Amino acid sequence: MTRGKVYFVGAGPGDVGLISVKGQKVIENADIILYDRLINPKLLEAATLDCEMIYCGKTPYTNGISQGEINELLVSKALEGHRVVRLKGGDPSVFGRVGEEAESLKDVGIPFEVIPGVTSSIAASMYAGVPVTHRDYGRSFAMVTGHDPKKKDMDWNGLVKSIDTVAFYMGVANLPYIRENLINHGKPGNTPALVIQWGTYGRQESVEGTLDDIVERVSERSLGNPAITLVGDIISLRGKLQWFEKKPLFGQRFLVARTGTAKSSLAETLLDLGGEVIEFPKWNAAKAKIGESQLLSLLLYDRILFTSPESVHGFLDSLTEHAIDFRRISSKLYVLSRKSKKALQQRGLIAELKSEMQEAGTLLVVGDRNRDQRDPAHEEGDYFQSADKFVDERFLEIFPRMLDGIAVGTVLFSNRHSVDMLMQYGKKAEVDVEGLLNQASIGVIGESTGNRLKDYGFTVDMMPKEPSVEQLVDLILNRNVF
Repeated sequence: MTRGKVYFVGAGPGDVGLISVKGQKVIENADIILYDRLINPKLLEAATLDCEMIYCGKTPYTNGISQGEINELLVSKALEGHRVVRLKGGDPSVFGRVGEEAESLKDVGIPFEVIPGVTSSIAASMYAGVPVTHRDYGRSFAMVTGHDPKKKDMDWNGLVKSIDTVAFYMGVANLPYIRENLINHGKPGNTPALVIQWGTYGRQESVEGTLDDIVERVSERSLGNPAITLVGDIISLRGKLQWFEKKPLFGQRFLVARTGTAKSSLAETLLDLGGEVIEFPKWNAAKAKIGESQLLSLLLYDRILFTSPESVHGFLDSLTEHAIDFRRISSKLYVLSRKSKKALQQRGLIAELKSEMQEAGTLLVVGDRNRDQRDPAHEEGDYFQSADKFVDERFLEIFPRMLDGIAVGTVLFSNRHSVDMLMQYGKKAEVDVEGLLNQASIGVIGESTGNRLKDYGFTVDMMPKEPSVEQLVDLILNRNVF
């Protein structure tokens, strides 16, 4: 059997946009992914459906899976011939133990590559408004592990005398000891200090002070790991250079209930505005097998209504597979959503919304669910399933971990189906969705979606007059609902 290969990939500190192009490509082609606690789970959505995902998370207070077990997994999976991705938060070579793990592969002749990532101290500092170097404030920068600062080989004198800016990784628990040693070795007590928790996430929290008072300030705010502690005069620039924490939705956490495989424009907009967004459930779709003669018969309908982008792509991909020219579609095309309309436009076809649909003529409803699962609102006309859309249940165990940290302040639903799916699969993931909804503000697009939530006993806080993502976002920005 051909030996596989291991790729050590730096996932960056949290913002999924900070992954490298090469790292993203490797994730997309992985057979096995071993991932850490600090990676953003959204990165895993790029994996193929048959990729095995193995959680290797640890916290500073629990051991979790041992380093020896991780090494053994890397070796055994690669020896089976798999493309293995070891996905690590930040950069693998910065306190990521990549040296130890790579050595275990080298010892048995398994090839590997290391794909660097954006390290947390640099990214978190800049997202908090502090560059780690500056001609006037800091010409040198050091990264130090804060886990075990009592080691005798720590050169505190060198850090104080030779380095302008120091970043301590995961040092919150040892912050009193770090402060004591820096001051005892000559660092002035009025030296600026900054602790950044969950850097680059929408939940990022920064506490600024000096060496004299930073321990007390951090304790008052109950900050913990993961966090970066930055020490140096360069922190004085923070007041001028803050950008991320000034975004309008910074510090707010959203849960967007998903019903499709395409990127959510709502989620993307909220992220751009500084919010932290969790999307669930995760969906996949497969094209249904359709014979050529059957496809040709479907083109004889006067009207075709597509229920989702997935149904559009499944139908048109089947036409392409059988070399049937799209110009043979003489039917009038209709869709339920603007997303489906855009999917058709991208393939060169024009459609109108269902609200504009003519009543005359034969009707074919093209959907992505079995006939017995179709929405009762679309029971008119004949029905055909062009795609099989289903929830990726690998993310059921990931969902509870995505909810760790600050509470979700707002839950958003785009249609009736999204309500049912969050309730159903949230329960499967062993998440108290009802409790979450009772504590959060609820926003919907469309009256029927609001009515479905009322069926479950919940009150809707935000519903735009016109059912659109843009208007819902305007409500979120302009109403004090948090």
